Amino acid sequence: MLYLVPTPIGNLEDMTLRAIRVLKDADVILAEDTRTSAPLLKHFGIEKKAYAHHQHNEHKAVNEVIRFLREGQNVALISDAGTPAISDPGFLLVREAIKSGIAVQCLPGATAFVPALVASGLPCDRFCFEGFLPVKKGRQTRLKALAGESRTMIFYESPHRLLKTLQEFADVFGPERPASISREISKVYEETVRGTFAELISHFQTHTLKGEFVVCVQGFA
Repeated sequence: MLYLVPTPIGNLEDMTLRAIRVLKDADVILAEDTRTSAPLLKHFGIEKKAYAHHQHNEHKAVNEVIRFLREGQNVALISDAGTPAISDPGFLLVREAIKSGIAVQCLPGATAFVPALVASGLPCDRFCFEGFLPVKKGRQTRLKALAGESRTMIFYESPHRLLKTLQEFADVFGPERPASISREISKVYEETVRGTFAELISHFQTHTLKGEFVVCVQGFA
């Protein structure tokens, strides 16, 4: 069995009992960054070594992992935070496991965009998750394709690109389009700021940009 195991995005109390059990029982644990996973595993008394499985080695490592699975070993994949394969490594391994007839289970658990969407105050009955926009090539094409999107849109963004991205959103969607920005979800300094793009740009021009950001954008009416 291949298990995809969500890990807390901030507060360690968000780790589920089932996730702890699966990691303790797994024959092999794969982690996006073993330096990040080591303290987490230690905290929950999971005394197993984790092996690196990230975007720079997953293409080479996937065949070896499939071999482990074919030999009858249980493999658990974790990312630095949240659910594997959601803007993190995991898709390639899941696809190859399915092709090989190997059972795959994804445990329910933490992922950043769900609490950000629900807390945004924007419609959440229908939405589209866009994750990180392309940094260069294809960025404007993607944004223009979303100009007429009627569902609430969800994006991930890093601190050093946030203001640039908000200005691009204002240019494409209009400065008066309502949006919501959440950061540090489930952590001590969790914050959600709501307003138009014009208001959000003004706010973040005078505030410290720290943490990972989730941007929810109201769809075109």
